[in-house]
Amino acid sequence: MKSIVLISSGQPSVNPRLVKEANALSEAGFKVFVIYSFWTKWAWETDKQLFKNCKWTPILVGGSPYKAKLTYYYTRLRFKLARNIAKYVTFQFGFAELAKGRAYPELLNKSKSTKAALYIAHNLAALPVAVKSAKKNFSKCGFDFEDFHRQEVTDDYNDFRYRHSKFLEDKYLNKCFYYTAASSLIAIEYKKLYEFLSPVVINNVFEKKQIHISAKTENEKLKLFWFSQMIGKNRGIEDAILALNILKNPLIELHLLGNVNEETVLYFKEMAIFDLKNLFFHSPIHPDNIFEFSTQFDIGLALEPGFCKNNTIALSNKIFSYLNSGLAIIASDTDAQKGFLEESVKRTGFIYPIGNEKKLAEIINLFFSNQNLLQECQYNALEAVETLYNWEMESQKFLSLIRTLI
Repeated sequence: MKSIVLISSGQPSVNPRLVKEANALSEAGFKVFVIYSFWTKWAWETDKQLFKNCKWTPILVGGSPYKAKLTYYYTRLRFKLARNIAKYVTFQFGFAELAKGRAYPELLNKSKSTKAALYIAHNLAALPVAVKSAKKNFSKCGFDFEDFHRQEVTDDYNDFRYRHSKFLEDKYLNKCFYYTAASSLIAIEYKKLYEFLSPVVINNVFEKKQIHISAKTENEKLKLFWFSQMIGKNRGIEDAILALNILKNPLIELHLLGNVNEETVLYFKEMAIFDLKNLFFHSPIHPDNIFEFSTQFDIGLALEPGFCKNNTIALSNKIFSYLNSGLAIIASDTDAQKGFLEESVKRTGFIYPIGNEKKLAEIINLFFSNQNLLQECQYNALEAVETLYNWEMESQKFLSLIRTLI
């Protein structure tokens, strides 16, 4: 049985894409190890639930606030020092790698000592780890472009974060044996930068068995839904609240799910002129439960603000989650979302111009006043999952790629 190692500087629960690949590889007969480091408190408990049923071996390195605390706090101090050196002095001598992942040396040591036929990096901090592990063990490595990393947070070419990511991409990408990408636009952009790249697009879809259908009845309130790991400012939620302020319809609700602090809750409540009884905040739930939870709503909101190149061309798993739950979709007109809704999954929802709360209000009101349209879009969402956008199909594409390598 051949072994495969998947590497991430974050936890499995914050990376559904990694988990799906690990599951697919395990079910295909490979011995799979997932080497990762602690990232956030909320994922600690969801990881515990995830590990109860997984067929692969999770390996935590670099400590955490709950396990190997001394190691964890030491690596945080080292990480901070490395980032300052990388930012103000040099990327050379390994400081770029140390400054990208808190537990980079621990990930590298564990990965190197875990012999495998293939090492797969799932974020930029893991890329040097996969390349160096493959070299040591005379095997192969691959990289998954979940995002357009050099412009993941800013389009300023002089910004440290841009220069840092570009340095690592330039240094390590040409040493990989295969590449996958989370959207066609991400694949196109990387192909422009590196002619040797031909990423295979693997969409952020989910299994058909996770399709959930609710028995929605007519004349109920119209319920809008948005979710993410964090509920925060400048993520498009403002558009939805301003749109509902325009409508002032007591039968339209807005539901937000994710981690949130009191300051942010107050920020949104102060912005909302409509009845605050129709603004709901939901605590995070296990990722596997999101589909069933979502079925109580009518419309899924994908409100990306397009604040940087990556945010414009990435296709988030929000949209695919909404499809699996049979929700109609309202999305901002980023390049990726506009292309997907207008070309790939027609008649599942509508696009509105970013920041245009008046147009968004019009679309919401259209759904509220036209039950047949709402039901048609919801039906088409489920049909898209059944026929095109499901992990059963995408996983075969992924596994076929892996089998050509090992």
